[in-house]
Amino acid sequence: MLAQRAMQQSLRRLAVQHPALRLSTPAAIATGIYHQKRFAAATTISEATEHDKILARQRLNRPVAPHLAIYNAQITWYLSGLNRITGCTLSGAFYIFGSLYLIAPYIGLHMESAAIAASFGAWPLILKIATKAFFAFPFTFHCLNGLRHLSWDTTHLISNQKVIQTGWTVVALSVFSAIGLTLLV
Repeated sequence: MLAQRAMQQSLRRLAVQHPALRLSTPAAIATGIYHQKRFAAATTISEATEHDKILARQRLNRPVAPHLAIYNAQITWYLSGLNRITGCTLSGAFYIFGSLYLIAPYIGLHMESAAIAASFGAWPLILKIATKAFFAFPFTFHCLNGLRHLSWDTTHLISNQKVIQTGWTVVALSVFSAIGLTLLV
């Protein structure tokens, strides 16, 4: 079977070969000195015409994504993107902290709860508030927006008007609950 295929390939290659190669000597074929040399044609590049310049200027003024420019931005766009960003931020932070917590004893770090609480307590008040706010808003927003999505799965609050209302409700509740969690002692 293999010999048949090898023979077929050889015959096909022989049939497709350039006629000049059939006249080449076996030594030329063996050494690979039978390649034809092709020289590039010398051409001159002329100046662009006036209509080409007009087209180039028009292309510079063309928007990159015109399909996005024709729509009015809605709250659902922003909340969808923010939900994904907060989810990635939270999961990334938890994975990094969890991994560090697991390998800390092996690399000599003190990541015990008492050590973390003591080091956080030694921070200045403004840094504590900023850190808590940094984690509180994504957490509350992602949780509340998740509840909003779960209500959609039950086909409640799925009309356009209700989606917009629940979007603004989630934003307001997220801000107020994040402030509450930040200022919680």
